[in-house]
Amino acid sequence: MSEFTNPDIGLDSTTPTGGFNFENVHRNALIESQLQKASSNSSTKNNITPLATKTGTTIVGLVYKNGIVLGADTRSTNDTTVADKNCEKIHYIAPNIYCCGAGTAADTEKTTELISSQMELLRMNTGDGQSRVVTACTMLKRMLFRYQGYVSAALVLGGCDVNGPHLYQIYPHGSTGKLPFTTMGSGSLAAMAVFEEGFKDDLEEEEAVELVKRAILAGIFNDLGSGSNCDTTVIRLDGTVVHGRNCIMPNEVKPLRDSVKRSDVLNMRKGTTAVLKSTFKPRKSGFGVTLADVTVTPMET
Repeated sequence: MSEFTNPDIGLDSTTPTGGFNFENVHRNALIESQLQKASSNSSTKNNITPLATKTGTTIVGLVYKNGIVLGADTRSTNDTTVADKNCEKIHYIAPNIYCCGAGTAADTEKTTELISSQMELLRMNTGDGQSRVVTACTMLKRMLFRYQGYVSAALVLGGCDVNGPHLYQIYPHGSTGKLPFTTMGSGSLAAMAVFEEGFKDDLEEEEAVELVKRAILAGIFNDLGSGSNCDTTVIRLDGTVVHGRNCIMPNEVKPLRDSVKRSDVLNMRKGTTAVLKSTFKPRKSGFGVTLADVTVTPMET
């Protein structure tokens, strides 16, 4: 135990065998005392307790009769600013495996890219067969556990292999769970409410896709960190994959903008500024570089 969690450093303290655990009380008191000392030595005299970074996303997945359906919103945020209205949060892992990512955008992108590359190398080393979903889950959880949560990637992994459809939720610290349906991200509570109301075993594909769309829309309209459009990916047992990029665009602003009639007073028409003089000088022949002037040198191998 560290000095942040154990109040009796250097003493013979034993771990309680039962009851509640109040380790964080001592940790928080020590952090607050250190912040007070730091603020007393500074000129600003501000005592600001560090807060956890807040991210916004709604990602979902469910198992239906013949495969997996994944869904995600398309809003990317930077604090309280919408950085990207139409980003992609469903990442490729293998031809039969895809992964939704919530958390830090760079972490989710590079984590899934790294595991996708490792899965490709594993397929080539083992006869170029079909990847197993549990293999991707193991690689992802081992990597995230190694970094102890500092790689902020909360993932929903789904795919179909010889053992059937599989859906996993993977937390940033490396813990995982295999579930028939799951949601993650800041809009997960709204999406989970839709799933718990509408999910049932052996859903047809059309019913599963519509349920995923409803869950994502619940996150879009009820969570400030989620928004813009809805993406879906259907992974079937026969190996085919169907991508529904921007399958629902509830916040499309083009019709609204087209309906607004703007004043024509500020438009600068052609000819508003007078052309006083115009000249054209053709290029003289014999100047410039041609292919005959280029020397090709063979590359050393």
